[in-house]
Amino acid sequence: MSTRTLVIASLVVLLTLSLVWGQEKKPAGNQEGSSSPNMSAHDMANMKDMPEMGNGSEADQGDMSLGASHAMHSMENHHMDMGPHMKMTTLRDPKPGDEERVAKVVEAARQTAEKYRDYRLALKDGYQIFLPNVPQKQYHFTNKWHAVEAAFRFNPEHPTSLLYEKHGADYKLIGVMYTAPKNLNEDEVDRRIPLSVAQWHEHVNFCVPPKDRRQEMWGPHPKFGLAGSITTKQECDAAGGKFFPVIFSWMVHLYPFEKNPEDIWSVERQHEHGHGD
Repeated sequence: MSTRTLVIASLVVLLTLSLVWGQEKKPAGNQEGSSSPNMSAHDMANMKDMPEMGNGSEADQGDMSLGASHAMHSMENHHMDMGPHMKMTTLRDPKPGDEERVAKVVEAARQTAEKYRDYRLALKDGYQIFLPNVPQKQYHFTNKWHAVEAAFRFNPEHPTSLLYEKHGADYKLIGVMYTAPKNLNEDEVDRRIPLSVAQWHEHVNFCVPPKDRRQEMWGPHPKFGLAGSITTKQECDAAGGKFFPVIFSWMVHLYPFEKNPEDIWSVERQHEHGHGD
């Protein structure tokens, strides 16, 4: 492994951990697994290797957390179409072996999902709730170690995040989310899950506003953020913002309890419900 690769790998791990450790705490009365580890994403913590972090400074980490929170808000309140802030992989024609590969991924996801129907077990095994205090249609329970693993290899038994719907004080598991390094090309992503079935996505062209203009990320006609009118570095620089070409890693949702392939890999469902992506 080259020195450059080792440096990048180290940054991926550090950035992932910094995002996770900077997340909000769980709500009072739900402290199971409070000392357990977590990840990207959304993402998301999940996920990692995540954004375009600049020099990895404390300010950059704050912008990354802001991006995660805003991604959640945007997807909860705006239907995230295939506009300038969303990059989707292109659906491909099926290749020999795709069906078998997909079947193995779905079966592994289903077994993992069965194991974690009880969200308390997920917390015990190192998953943490992303933005637990923000009302969401889907809550991402993310595992930082799985996020780090996903930066190097694909393990269908270790999804980066588990997806739950909240019902009162309980959570119902509905799916899983896999991630992949944002610098992978579509051929490399295809080797993880065939693009003849799955469509991965990335959140792109994110302009972080100056601190005194954060309100311009919200409202019906935002200028900054993932629903904003600013989509290029030049526009962002001119407005005094900080531009991130890509905020998070590649992501894909899988709903293993569904019966039909179009429901198992529903793109519309994951966009409507948002991420923690």
